[in-house]
Amino acid sequence: MEKRWELAEDVDHQTLNTLCEELDVQPVVGQLLIQRGFANPTDAKAFFAPERSSLHDPFLFKDMRVAVDRLIEALQERQSIFIFGDYDVDGITSASLLYLFFRDLGGEVRYYIPNRQNEGYGLSVEGIETAAKEGAQLIVTVDCGITSIAEIQRANELGVDAVISDHHQPGDGIPDALAVINPKIPGSNYPFKELAGVGVAYKLAQGVARTLELADDYLDRYLDLVAVGTAADIVPLVDENRIFVRMGLDKLNQDPLVGIRALCETAHLRHGRIEVGQIIYGLAPRINAVGRLGSADRAVDLMITGNVQRARELSAELESENRKRRSIDTATLDEAIDEVESTYNPSEDFAIVLSREAWHGGVIGIVASRLIERYYRPTVMITVEDGIGKGSARSIAGFDIYQALSECSDLLEQFGGHTYAAGLTLEAKNIPEFRRRLNEVARSMLSAEDLIPKLHIDANIQLDEVDNKLLQDLKRFAPFGPNNPVPSFVSEDVQLSGYPRIVGTNHLKFKVRSSQKVIDCIGFNLGDRLDRLDPNRPSNQIVYTIEENEWAGSVYLQLHIQDVKNGRAY
Repeated sequence: MEKRWELAEDVDHQTLNTLCEELDVQPVVGQLLIQRGFANPTDAKAFFAPERSSLHDPFLFKDMRVAVDRLIEALQERQSIFIFGDYDVDGITSASLLYLFFRDLGGEVRYYIPNRQNEGYGLSVEGIETAAKEGAQLIVTVDCGITSIAEIQRANELGVDAVISDHHQPGDGIPDALAVINPKIPGSNYPFKELAGVGVAYKLAQGVARTLELADDYLDRYLDLVAVGTAADIVPLVDENRIFVRMGLDKLNQDPLVGIRALCETAHLRHGRIEVGQIIYGLAPRINAVGRLGSADRAVDLMITGNVQRARELSAELESENRKRRSIDTATLDEAIDEVESTYNPSEDFAIVLSREAWHGGVIGIVASRLIERYYRPTVMITVEDGIGKGSARSIAGFDIYQALSECSDLLEQFGGHTYAAGLTLEAKNIPEFRRRLNEVARSMLSAEDLIPKLHIDANIQLDEVDNKLLQDLKRFAPFGPNNPVPSFVSEDVQLSGYPRIVGTNHLKFKVRSSQKVIDCIGFNLGDRLDRLDPNRPSNQIVYTIEENEWAGSVYLQLHIQDVKNGRAY
């Protein structure tokens, strides 16, 4: 897919010089800091060294005191606490975190994860009634509950107190729970709105820990869970999320929970070298797989077990389910592409809505994301059963899919989610009108230019500037993710060393030469760009990130190519 290159604007040179002198960094590093909002040396130093002390006071949450007092009462009186989670990584790690925390404090605690196929997302009346029947005196939701007005009402009718811990956008009303811990509810003064569900669960635990006067580092034992859930939920890696992931990665690489260690081994991740990318592409799919294809309880069991043998057995189950999930993914994606190719009009269709009976509800979100990679349109995949469609929506930059669904709410039975991802339910008979209406909304919110993916470039540099000192400084920007991506660079008029070639399935491999060195380059799935490189003239333009590559015991610099052109760059 063709991309439009966009180079970041220049920064103020006086501010840049001051920052570089204060931090003793190269100008390109100072430029990156300013572009990311850290022009002040003090703020930049804090960004480079995120610490627990920078976490916000949990009691800034509305209702936190009420929630903490009720939880401590339940713990001290050994009342039965039910934790309601969700079947994705965020929900699983959230439930696991609070389960372990309450259990370690001597609480009587159980967890409940809904079955994706039978119950759907979040709280259900069935789940509430099950908890009440089994003696629950307090229900705590994690990563769900903010739209569960009827379900919380049922809990109230049954005499069961409820504390909602969630990070999703609220609907028109707020459930009548004992306490609602969510940074996005009306009237909330919590300073950071973009926590993952596991982040909100951590803040709830933090409130309890502070009230019980536990050590400041008491909750560190669960930080690998927080890192996994936060990274997997693709929330902005800034503010508290950045602190959680940075500290959690340290825990993950040094002393992970038994279950997470077993899962890392099954995924063949190198202990001590795990970063956000390994969580997203290695751990998260395996944790998600069991919830997509069956019961997610196995994933929670894995997170909370202290038995090494049991952990290995459970991680093997997750691996097996993930292989099945990949097979279903592939078949569903092939069917979806066939349907798009036969029905899709790129000049008219600003959104893609596909539906079919028997598509597996556990994989349609993944397939929607892959269709976006191919067509770059907001995409909704719907599976239909007994006249009811259940869909997963994914979006592109500049298009709030949650808001778009709100514009179509009269056609939907229910919906919820974020700016870039959402779920929905509707009657099958309404799907054609929903397709038409969503396209109408997309055309009103998007221009033709918006439908061309942008390739953001942080800085234009010479290849001679690429060295180990720069790489080490760039590592200080980690962990990388939304709102804090891996820095990308463009170099113009680059001379190739030798001839480019295609390796593997469709990967572009070549070398570039500067006045001082020759650097290896790899562009994954960029084989179609081969004819854009001219080895005979220094007119090649490359966009890349800088990384280390280890091969045969040696570690060397490598450019991870994002795109190439020959001639004018942008």
